[in-house]
Amino acid sequence: MRISVSVASQILDVYDQDAIVRHYRISSARNGVGQEYGSFCTPLGKHIIRAKIGEGQPLNTVFVRRRPTGEIYTPDLGTRFPGRDWILTRILWLSGCEPGFNRLGKVDTMRRYIYIHGSPDSVEMGKPGSIGCIRMRNGDLLELFDLVSAGTEVHIRG
Repeated sequence: MRISVSVASQILDVYDQDAIVRHYRISSARNGVGQEYGSFCTPLGKHIIRAKIGEGQPLNTVFVRRRPTGEIYTPDLGTRFPGRDWILTRILWLSGCEPGFNRLGKVDTMRRYIYIHGSPDSVEMGKPGSIGCIRMRNGDLLELFDLVSAGTEVHIRG
């Protein structure tokens, strides 16, 4: 399996060999693409899934710093904390593979904490809106989480 993300199309495709086996709408960074720490952009290039986080957690589990908080997201919780960047259900933590471009120094994807993660149902997919990560619908993310393993290649293009 391998993953291809098109920021321009706001689509994530999963390939088995040369065949697309899954096709998902996503939401990448509202600031566009970029590699630098603090840019709040989605990084480009070749990555791998460094870690899969959240296996066995309930749907809509809220994560902070990659740890479940004990909360389950609801629209009411979202209303009570309107400025919070919701990371829900599962996390696929990305690591860049290209030194000087998306790995090491000021451009290190993993140290920027860039994930593929779940989002509230109210978050619009197909339109940039995150602060760097790739957001997905929770049901889609659960399916993707079960399809891929740590080490799966993820190519993000503009």
